[in-house]
Amino acid sequence: HVQLVESGGGTAQAGGSLRLSCAASGYTANMNCMAWFRQAPGKGFEWVSGINSGGITYYSDSVKGRFTISRDNAENTLFLQLNSLTTEDTAMYYCAGSAYYAGYPSEFGYWGKGTQVTVS
Repeated sequence: HVQLVESGGGTAQAGGSLRLSCAASGYTANMNCMAWFRQAPGKGFEWVSGINSGGITYYSDSVKGRFTISRDNAENTLFLQLNSLTTEDTAMYYCAGSAYYAGYPSEFGYWGKGTQVTVS
């Protein structure tokens, strides 16, 4: 059983920064690809960023240059550094994991319960 727990959300001013963490526990040996998604009220899931076990990173156009994804495999922790925040970044942020290449929400088998980011 794999459990993902996000933390680090909160309230920030526009132009400010937050750092999100996602701690993985349980059997994580097959957690090859990890990603961050977000969902704003009334909207569907939006893919934000991803990283594979080799450290290759991917970003959506909306966050490229502002957010940075990283991964500490030894500690089984995923991070997302959010810089230059705007009100459009307000959403519930979820981390997700997959044993294989994945990019769509349905392709990820493991999900956290989310951490709220509010930008004012």
